[in-house]
Amino acid sequence: MTSNTLSKHFVLMRFDKPIGTLLLLWPTLWGLWVAAKGFPNVFILSIFVAGVILMRAAGCVINDIADRHIDGKVSRTQSRPLATGSFSLRAAVILFSILMSIAFILVCLLNAKTILLAIIAAALATLYPFTKRWTYWPQLVLGLAFSMSIPMAFTAITNQIPNIAWLMFATSVLWTITYDTEYAMTDRADDLKIGIKSTAILFGRHDRRVIGCIQIVMLLLLLIIGHQLQLNIYYYLGITAAAVLSIYHQYLIRNRDPQSCFRAFLNNNWIGLAIFLGTALS
Repeated sequence: MTSNTLSKHFVLMRFDKPIGTLLLLWPTLWGLWVAAKGFPNVFILSIFVAGVILMRAAGCVINDIADRHIDGKVSRTQSRPLATGSFSLRAAVILFSILMSIAFILVCLLNAKTILLAIIAAALATLYPFTKRWTYWPQLVLGLAFSMSIPMAFTAITNQIPNIAWLMFATSVLWTITYDTEYAMTDRADDLKIGIKSTAILFGRHDRRVIGCIQIVMLLLLLIIGHQLQLNIYYYLGITAAAVLSIYHQYLIRNRDPQSCFRAFLNNNWIGLAIFLGTALS
């Protein structure tokens, strides 16, 4: 395999843009640390981290397969390998199959409940890119897919899913809807032209207000989680940082400038990190 071919594989899996991996990683780490009540088992942690990398890469590949005929019409995505024809559909399908197979082999090292949840997560991740054609809520589907690692973490460590896990799951779903709506705001003009649906289009001129409401509910859920787990001041400092960053995002998207909306999306990495550090230190 030549260096040019490897480079195309690298780009197709978005290894050159790690933000998606990080956004998927943070909820996974939230779940692992809370389920283990501290630093989790290294073997389980390694499987989950590897799974995050593999599933994010697979998700990018299936997304580009689904969008190969429309990415060329969107300014931000027109240089993607499948859109330009520099990477064949057959090769992309093979790559997707390999990534999913390795991820499945890894999860088979865990218990039956975790394997079942992993199958549901994989189905949601595969379905997500196709939902943009028939619903204005693809961000919700992405949120469900990205948040499945939380109940998986609990089943892998405790073999059960307590109520706190579902509160954390709901928090992660809301957070994903928030940042992916900001992401969709960058492409709204192009998406309207080609008929792609998103929450950014659904919310319309109320987008900032709706995002703000979702951010508030997410922060309230985080406070409830902290209270139920009896976490200490470090956790609440992390939530305070997340709240300040959420306000900053409102500032960034105030004029709905595509570049500023994309900056808000990228900045969500720090929210995920703040929540994780607060949780881990507690």
